[in-house]
Amino acid sequence: MNYIGSKHKLGDFIKSTVKGVVSEDLSQMVFCDLFAGTGRVGRNFKTSVKSVIANDVEYYSYVLLKNYIENYQQLDIEYFLSELNKLKGEPGFISEQYSENGKGNRLYFSEGNGRKIDAIRRKIESWRLSEQILEDQYFYLLASLLESADKVANTASVYGAFLKKVKLSARKELKLKPAKFEFTENSHKVFQQDANLLIKEIKGDILYLDPPYNARQYGANYHILNTIAKYDTFAPQGKTGLRDYYRSNYCKRGGVVNSFKDLLENANFRYIFFSYNNEGLLPSEEIKKIMSCFGKYDLVTKNYQRFKADKSKNRNHTANKTIEYLHILEKI
Repeated sequence: MNYIGSKHKLGDFIKSTVKGVVSEDLSQMVFCDLFAGTGRVGRNFKTSVKSVIANDVEYYSYVLLKNYIENYQQLDIEYFLSELNKLKGEPGFISEQYSENGKGNRLYFSEGNGRKIDAIRRKIESWRLSEQILEDQYFYLLASLLESADKVANTASVYGAFLKKVKLSARKELKLKPAKFEFTENSHKVFQQDANLLIKEIKGDILYLDPPYNARQYGANYHILNTIAKYDTFAPQGKTGLRDYYRSNYCKRGGVVNSFKDLLENANFRYIFFSYNNEGLLPSEEIKKIMSCFGKYDLVTKNYQRFKADKSKNRNHTANKTIEYLHILEKI
């Protein structure tokens, strides 16, 4: 999935840094990813640690995490995937409000794919309500739908806007592909809470922090995924069909400092790793000053190529260099 701030390309860098600071053997450690997004970092540590705690306030993220992190044993799922792929499209909220030829006039999906999303989403919910599938199967299928729908979305990476014409990749017929997860011996736990509230209720060994860096609110940029995941009824707002969404203090210049201090103060973890970059609201020197108040501070950096939506050309992304800062605190 195309995702703002994804750590997919930085996985090896983050994991090697954590091992270098903590231990090469993390098998008895509890690892927490507090702003988990699509779960990339937690998934990278899942097979190396005793257990993973993952959290994100957005519901679409919660769905992905319930599958990729909390699911850890083999599921009986092939039959359900096959049945969903056989479904014919039918009119519904997504096709009417967010698809080609719908009354909402929003081109997030082709007409056929919008109808297919509606049909699949309804069937998944009907299976859950009739208890034909268990909770772990429900989130597996829902995560598979979110991932598959994202592949045929008519956007330039995020859902803050749609393209004026349906692009070729969005014309491809939606096929539900399995959202496979890693098997482990131990169980894991997923939450959907405000990070600054949850931190007071959990504890572990390694805390990884990757909050929003700037004013972009994830609830606005990925509102379509929340709508597919929740499949509720509401009145879409404006040209893009926004729904009410959570607004993070980490996206506000006036709120990020106090929120960050509060988070560190209440963190019951010995090792804290804080991902940020050179485009964030908090300057590196200010982060160092704040974290140094709570223990031993260090910093490692990495140059890398990230991708961002290019609105000026008819393409999905354009390469853009940035610097990733991984701030390290051994809390006293």
